Amino acid sequence: MAMMDLLKADDIKKALDAFAVAGSFDHRTFFELVGMRAMEADSVNKVFQALDVDASGFIEEEELKFVLKGFSEDGRDLTDAETKRFLNAADKDGDGKIGMDGMEAGGFETDVSVPFFGGLGVRCSHH
Repeated sequence: MAMMDLLKADDIKKALDAFAVAGSFDHRTFFELVGMRAMEADSVNKVFQALDVDASGFIEEEELKFVLKGFSEDGRDLTDAETKRFLNAADKDGDGKIGMDGMEAGGFETDVSVPFFGGLGVRCSHH
């Protein structure tokens, strides 16, 4: 599924433009700008799956570097420092990858948040 099926093209462009300069990426602001705060859990899962290029169930560091390209082919690669900072913020169990099954409640403003999206307040429910 393409990101354009899940998010508004204008929101994606606005978010990519905001972080066009290398070293400027902030994952929380980016995901807010693309409209993920208002998304249902099912849609968040679909975004995760779209970014999980190898369909392993995890976003590994190699995939994370190209996360902006997952939203648009015009997206730039994250710098190594941006990638590490993003991974460190989202990898709550320290295994070097980010998985949807690692949802946790601790420290976020909602009952259950998705660590990959950095505690954006995206509500998720267990089914």
